Amino acid sequence: MSSKATSKVSLARQHPSHISTASLGENQSTSGEVDGDVRYPPMGFGKQKPKMLLMGLKRSGKSSITNVVFRKMAPHETLFLEATTRIQKSVMPFMDFQIWDLPGQIDYLSSSFDIFSNVGGIVWVIDAQDNYLEPISRFTSTVVALTDLYPSIRYSVFIHKTDSLTEDYREDTIRDVMQKISDELFDEGLENPPVNYFPTSIYDHTIFEAFSKVIQGLVPQLPTYETLLDTVAASCRFQKVYIFEIVSKVYIASDTKPSDLASYELCSDFINAIGDLNDMYSWRRAPSMSLNDDERAQDIESQTAEAVVCSARGNTVYLRGLNDLLAFVGVSKEPNFQKEKAMVDYNIQMFQDTLLQVLDRA
Repeated sequence: MSSKATSKVSLARQHPSHISTASLGENQSTSGEVDGDVRYPPMGFGKQKPKMLLMGLKRSGKSSITNVVFRKMAPHETLFLEATTRIQKSVMPFMDFQIWDLPGQIDYLSSSFDIFSNVGGIVWVIDAQDNYLEPISRFTSTVVALTDLYPSIRYSVFIHKTDSLTEDYREDTIRDVMQKISDELFDEGLENPPVNYFPTSIYDHTIFEAFSKVIQGLVPQLPTYETLLDTVAASCRFQKVYIFEIVSKVYIASDTKPSDLASYELCSDFINAIGDLNDMYSWRRAPSMSLNDDERAQDIESQTAEAVVCSARGNTVYLRGLNDLLAFVGVSKEPNFQKEKAMVDYNIQMFQDTLLQVLDRA
């Protein structure tokens, strides 16, 4: 551990209620399942940038998804999008993450060029309002064809446009799609296939939640981020905490408590309400790790404008910018949160310093 990190840990020990990073390691890993989804170990890409393919039949909603999530298009404006005829590339600034929207009318398995090298994940979009037998067949054929050649690819199915279905029919459709895919893959010899399923719509937060889960599987440092966030959540008594990619509203990590869509919606709406964070807040500043206790306390006090707190729906939402691209957002139900804000600011400062070290080594 570097000398800076060591000084930070010793400082935290002088304040028992503050976070401590002494137990963190870069090579920590997690396993198991979260909310019934397949939980993968995070991928390592070395110097290569991760790439994700958005696939499915034409008019399934792929281009609408990429435009809403990564290009900030209003959902109602996607009605005027034309069918995709060539590969459309979007870039998520964090990690220079690339998302390729592939035209649905091309059979990429029989094409002469290889688009699957350096692919971390494939998202297959199925229109839940249309006949989904053909897209299911195309998806299972793709998984079977790529499993031996590219065993590290992760697969996710977006059961899309579910917002207009009745609740009962929606649940029946989701179960039917999952069962048909599992049966077809089992018939091809793939037992317990590594596929995650997400009901999505561009008219609510489900599409952002789904993309967050998919992208987290491609973040090599995810276990370290989760450990840091668990520590912050416990020390500051947050109900749920996130690291958001500001522009897309996709969260790249959260604490390991069960997913809470309501908390995500609250945090996402709060980021929207703040507006253009880069203009409103000062992101870049000199690191404060070399300061003594008194200097650090004065430094935190002078930066309180960077931490935005609001009350909504019986919760307190705390937001603080981490760098140009990322923001920390936490949800608390503590009635005395405002009185303890100075302590929270201190802990989040320590969290930020440690996180930036991890990002610098990534």
